[in-house]
Order: sequence, then C-alpha cells, then structure tokens
Amino acid sequence: MTKQKTSALYLACAIAAAVIWGFFAFPLRHIKQYSPQQILYYRIFTSFAIVWAINLMFRKKQLQADYQLVKAMGSKERRRILLLFLASGIFITFNWYTFIHVVNHVSLKAASFAYMVCPILTAAGGFLILKEQVTRLKLIAIAIAILSVGILSTASVSQAMWSVVIAATYALYLILQKVLNRFDKLNLLGINLLISTLILLPFYFHDAKPVPAEVDFWAMILIIAVLMTIVPLFLSSYALNGIPSSTLGITIYVNPAISFTVAIVAFGEHVTLQQIGGYLLLIVAVIIFNWPVISSLFGPKDPGTDNIKPIPQH
Repeated sequence: MTKQKTSALYLACAIAAAVIWGFFAFPLRHIKQYSPQQILYYRIFTSFAIVWAINLMFRKKQLQADYQLVKAMGSKERRRILLLFLASGIFITFNWYTFIHVVNHVSLKAASFAYMVCPILTAAGGFLILKEQVTRLKLIAIAIAILSVGILSTASVSQAMWSVVIAATYALYLILQKVLNRFDKLNLLGINLLISTLILLPFYFHDAKPVPAEVDFWAMILIIAVLMTIVPLFLSSYALNGIPSSTLGITIYVNPAISFTVAIVAFGEHVTLQQIGGYLLLIVAVIIFNWPVISSLFGPKDPGTDNIKPIPQH
C-alpha cells in the first residue's frame, strides 16, 4: 500500500469513528428514562466484558507483547506509563458520563457544541504537549473553526460549561492515546475499560439499584457498547498511528455536524440561521485543515504542503 493510500486509510478510520458517534443520540434517547449513571455503568461493564473476552480468547500474543514492553521499562518509565493509563481511564469515564447527561437531560445541540470545541483543544494540545507542527493552512482552519464556535455560542452559561467539560476531557484522552501509541490498540482500550470499571464499581454498589430486566434496555446497551463504544474508540486509536492528534481532532467536527442534523430532523430541536451559518463554516474548516490529505487522493502530493513533525517516542 502506498503512503498516500495509507494516510487516506487512517483519515477514513478517524472520520468513520466521528460518523458513528454522530448518531449516538438514537440509542441514548431510546432509554432516556434511565439515569445517566445506570446507562454508564452497563455501557462500561458490557464493553469491558466483550473487549477482554476477545483479548483473552484470541489475542494472547498481543497481550504478552505489551506485558513484556511494560516489564522491560525502567521503574521510573513504568510508573509514568501506569499514571498515563490511569489518567486516560479517568478522562474517558468522565467524558462518557457528562455526554450521556447532556444528551438526555440538557440538549443534543449542547452535546454537538462540545465536539466543536474539542478539536480546537486537541489541536492546541497536540501542538503544546506533543510538539506537533501546525502549518499556516491548519492555523487558518483553526481560526475559521474558532469563528464558527463563536457564532454557535449561546447565552446559556450552564450549557457552555457542560460543553467545555465534555470537550476538554475527550481532547485530553486523545492526546494521551497518542502518547501511548506504542501499545496495541485493543489492549489499550481494554486497559481504559478496566480502569473505568474499577472507578465505577464503588458507585454502582453504593447506588444499589436493581439490574434492569427490560430486553429493550439491554438491546440498546449492546448497541452502545459495541457500535458506539468499542468500534469507534478502536478506529480513532488506530487512526492515531498515521495522523497527528490535531488532524484527528478536526475530523471530530463530522460528529457534531451529524448530531446537529439529528437534533433538528429526528428530535425537532429549534435551529436558527446563525447556527446553520456556523456549521457551514465548520465544514470549510474541516476541508482546509485536511486539504493536504484530501488533495493527495486526487493527484501527486506536494511535499511542502503538510510538514508534520514526527511524534517523539517516550
């Protein structure tokens, strides 16, 4: 496979993850009568069981390889990696909880707004933390994205705060996945789910609510666990092998664009011309930011169009 096709494959995986998440509101709203905590508990527990069943039954070599990788590290490096694992699990758990709460009890448009803020934070984090190089073209795209976010901002302080929390936790999670990219992606997802499970178990037993018996609830939980959790998280982690976290962050804009459409068409949320204009600007930002990769699909790539600095191995 050529380098151009490989880059396109990584970008396609990132976009596919964002598209899947764009339709997340359907299964969540279907079980809206359950608390965000209940949905989160069973989402995590089910995802954890599925991922670790796959790893233990079919992927023992990959588990052993990652175990040997950690074992070969010095004590200082091992502690650092374990802390990164812990932080990654904490960020994604809190992100999942806040997202479920906002979709079902605040506003689907507020959840969409969160994933408009997220790519900006991810791009900034990739530049500041991972020292990823940002070209002039990408800076223009980020500026347009910031303008679109400004247009889409509302007068609701509480909704804006929820959006920023969702965006910040997911942006930090993505940056940590980039740092941990030496590890097998499904193993890494399993570790995140293990940490999430350990975090949530005390709360689950404290709540002491009966296990839901409705078939409909468990059908939605399976959809959420497999289609809305395992598959897109694996795709986004895989994409980080070949694209900068800043590029992955910009592809997340596909998610709110779809969510915004779903909010209007399927759930009848009100939209203004101002909001439509903001989303159109987001589409422009996505195209400009990813133009070097997009243009490579239609012809030879100019080597000077997208000078990405490699991520140092830690």
